[in-house]
Amino acid sequence: MSAAPAEPRDVVLDIRGMTCASCVARVEKRLRHVPGVEASVNLATESARVRAPEPVADDALVAAVRAAGYDAQVRRPAPDPSPGAHGDVHGGAHEDVRGGAEAHGGHEHDVEDVPGRATLRTRFVVSAILSVPVLAVSMIMPLHFPGWQWVMLALTLPVVVWGGAPFHRATVRNALHGAMTMDTLISLGTIAALLWSVWVTIAGGSHVYYEVAAVVTAFLLLGRLIEQRSKRTAGAALRALLELGARDAVLADDEGRDSATVPVEHLREGDRFVVRPGGTIATDGVVEDGEAAVDASMLTGEPVPVAVGPGDAVTGGTIATDGRLVVRATAVGADTRLARIASLVEDAQAGKSRLQRLADRISGVFVPIVIALAVGTVVAWVATGHTLEQGFVAAVAVLIIACPCALGLATPVAILVGTGRGAQHGILVTGPEAIETAGRIDTVVLDKTGTVTSGSMSLREVVPAAGVTAEEALRVAAALEAGSEHPIARAVVAAAPAGAVPRTASFRTHPGGGVTGVVEGREAFAGSVAFAGERGARVPAELQAAARAADTTVVLVGWASAPGMTATARAALLVGDTVREDSARAITELRRLGLDVVLLTGDAERAARAVAEAVGIDTVVAGVSPEGKVAEVRRLQAEGRRVAMVGDGINDAAALAAADLGIAMGGGTDAAMHASDVALVRESLGAASDAVRLSRRVLGIIRGNLFWAFGYNIAAIPLAALGMLTPMIAGAAMAFSSVFVVLNSLRLRSFR
Repeated sequence: MSAAPAEPRDVVLDIRGMTCASCVARVEKRLRHVPGVEASVNLATESARVRAPEPVADDALVAAVRAAGYDAQVRRPAPDPSPGAHGDVHGGAHEDVRGGAEAHGGHEHDVEDVPGRATLRTRFVVSAILSVPVLAVSMIMPLHFPGWQWVMLALTLPVVVWGGAPFHRATVRNALHGAMTMDTLISLGTIAALLWSVWVTIAGGSHVYYEVAAVVTAFLLLGRLIEQRSKRTAGAALRALLELGARDAVLADDEGRDSATVPVEHLREGDRFVVRPGGTIATDGVVEDGEAAVDASMLTGEPVPVAVGPGDAVTGGTIATDGRLVVRATAVGADTRLARIASLVEDAQAGKSRLQRLADRISGVFVPIVIALAVGTVVAWVATGHTLEQGFVAAVAVLIIACPCALGLATPVAILVGTGRGAQHGILVTGPEAIETAGRIDTVVLDKTGTVTSGSMSLREVVPAAGVTAEEALRVAAALEAGSEHPIARAVVAAAPAGAVPRTASFRTHPGGGVTGVVEGREAFAGSVAFAGERGARVPAELQAAARAADTTVVLVGWASAPGMTATARAALLVGDTVREDSARAITELRRLGLDVVLLTGDAERAARAVAEAVGIDTVVAGVSPEGKVAEVRRLQAEGRRVAMVGDGINDAAALAAADLGIAMGGGTDAAMHASDVALVRESLGAASDAVRLSRRVLGIIRGNLFWAFGYNIAAIPLAALGMLTPMIAGAAMAFSSVFVVLNSLRLRSFR
């Protein structure tokens, strides 16, 4: 029998040398030429996310990038901890991810970033100093002394050759691989201006353009320097998350006393460690002893510390503002909540939106078209009776003004800043597509329990049928619900007397309905009224009346009198929940954003209506199964609506996946988190409205950037071709266009 094909693996490449969207398109094309490889290249993070079949070696991926004319290296994952040595998981993951976000996302070196070469800052400073006298002498006629052209040549030559070396190296490297990029346009423009001027100087003429070659180079270096620094600022949110982790942990002995201090990467699951007042919690765990107020604001955006005590879960990277805790580690390294959040944020920043893919495709053919336009400009000027010099100057302006670097940065920098800012407020977006979708939704469907309500359920009343005691019914219900993690189940189990709950055999959960099993030899069930009906159980009239009158969630518990007989409902358990404090305010905000709000729940109509009235929701769909939730989402989509589903439970996972946008509440199940497009770290419905507001803000910034990038080129190229823009003005405008889209994207850092 043939072996099953291996699952494809994900590889991250850090790439050096990319400067514009044309570079991105070329690298992607080369990577996709490798059989079975899918690749997404991001200019802002200077990285590529590659999905490759198992037979494809990492060296083949690096070779593909190098064949495109760029350098690459594989970002290595952190090693797993060995049982004996407590391997460097946490520290390794921390360093490795930061290497991609920081070292490659915001370096200040030249295009190739080769150690020992001059930094971009040095090149700019020297070029600017040399360009000032070139500009002054060239533009001010009284300063024209005998032989001034030769002095200008001496000053301009190092600016163009040495100062502009990053552009020229990239141009040559790309040319050797048959490619043309933004650097090609810069090199052609500045070198052409220099060579023209040298030829005129040797011929004894005076119409030289040394100031064009020198000043344009200086402008472009300044633009690149500001761009690189701004990109580093754009990635600050991810670096801040990564730097939350503690460096050391104080182990606790059997008595809870301080034992030894070890690097945090040496912790393993089950280890007990001490958190002192004001200290950072080393890793995810459960409090075994002590009480403290924990500040999780950097993870959740919530400014108020939360009180924790024995039995409460705590997250690594948060701070115990007061009190001493003894914590048992439940997750370490890449499995911690902080590491998963950082991974989600980095994945989102490395992804591509539909708008960015469009910009990349345009940039891939843009440079050859511009070169053709420049040649056409010279021909047109000469053909219309103008001098070759006039045509040449206009062509140089066309080459310089048309550089598409702003187009390549318009989307990824906005995504970089937006997703990072979202993470600081407890909003984790899986990718750019989710941002685009969130910005366009018009309907929000809300689950009730754990979403609109707190999910902290409590048993309010047991209504037994004739011949059954409340204690017996609660004992059987608790035995069944002990195997479920649903909030209702936990409330039932918590209400049962300690030690009175028997074991359950043949336990089975029915998502959205209830649970079944064999308790004390009797086939039993616990679940909704609809679930009891599906099982054919007889429901006595008094229990039907109690269910109809209840404004809380009703759980029917029943059992068969003998093996093989149909079960009968024996009691109704009335379980109540509390509405989250901020739910009404969050729903008001969703309405203010122009969204229709629907409450969709498996609970009874009366319970659902009571909650809806409390928070201001008009549309309620109650008593639905998980399949019914999916059907309702699809019905809304069939009406032409763009639907977001907000939920937290296993029974919401299918609807979250079916919706245009799935939003999983903080504290929800793993199934809900994995099915969602947006995960909310903090347990607040207000975070859902924040996610929509942030997405709309990011989309607005992206549209503004693209409008500027496209509009700038469309308007400026004809002006340059007609001679209405000098090459110096073109250089300044081109540099400003890149800086503009980056600075415009940085406005997202002010999101609240």
